Amino acid sequence: MSDNELGAFLRSRRDAITPAQVGLPAGPRRRAPGLRRAELAILAGVSVDYLTRLEQGRDRHPSAQVLGSLAEALQLSAAERVLLRNLAKTTSGDFYCPSIESPPASEVRPTVRALLTRLEPAPAVLVNRIGDVLAWTTGYELLAEPLGLLAGDAPNLVRYHFTDPRARATYPDWNTVADALVANLKLDSGPDDDHLAALADELTVLAGAAFATRWTAPASPGSRAGVDRVVHPEAGELRLAYETLDLSDGEHQRIVVYLPGDEPTSGALDRLTGLRPGSLHAVAG
Repeated sequence: MSDNELGAFLRSRRDAITPAQVGLPAGPRRRAPGLRRAELAILAGVSVDYLTRLEQGRDRHPSAQVLGSLAEALQLSAAERVLLRNLAKTTSGDFYCPSIESPPASEVRPTVRALLTRLEPAPAVLVNRIGDVLAWTTGYELLAEPLGLLAGDAPNLVRYHFTDPRARATYPDWNTVADALVANLKLDSGPDDDHLAALADELTVLAGAAFATRWTAPASPGSRAGVDRVVHPEAGELRLAYETLDLSDGEHQRIVVYLPGDEPTSGALDRLTGLRPGSLHAVAG
């Protein structure tokens, strides 16, 4: 990650929104489809010079009012507004989390293990802030082990996705999943996290541009819910709806729970886990 994630994010959002979306004429000789810096400055009620300093990282202390005005002008989503606020705090040095300096959590509290047991037979997995797999349900093991997701002494979801040759066959939407994994890495850790930096260096070497270009790209909101398509060697293609449960323990652990996203997936998961039909109900159309 660069030391000017806020500026990179503002530039990327400015490039992504067209004049027509904010009620401005495109005008002649426009070299790029996005907003010009002067146009965004007018919409947000700030000077062009100030916006330039923000984007270039020469001003690192925008007020909440300025951030709110920029968010309105750029038509940011709720998730993008949260990311904007966090990037501003990180850039200004106000965002401090002591746990980021400690090693990624590897211990699993008894209550969390009990929660995983309660989630059976649904596939569910507990991971820490850099994607290390810490615990899982039997349902997850039956789903993930044939895919290679639990291979090795210290399985890691991000490392698997970028370095295991099985991952591209497992995930038909490999690029979309890769984008979300890297975005979540950035959201869950701070810029001075040596443990995250070590993983990023490793994957930059092992995976090359597939990881490096995502790592150096402007931050994005990440993904805490959605539907993944997975091709399973025994169950065929599955549509898995997932939800993320962030644990409020200061250790940046989260549980990802998977449920069938359609009726064929519901039946396939029942057969995979040896359950009676209908044990895992489809939750999406």
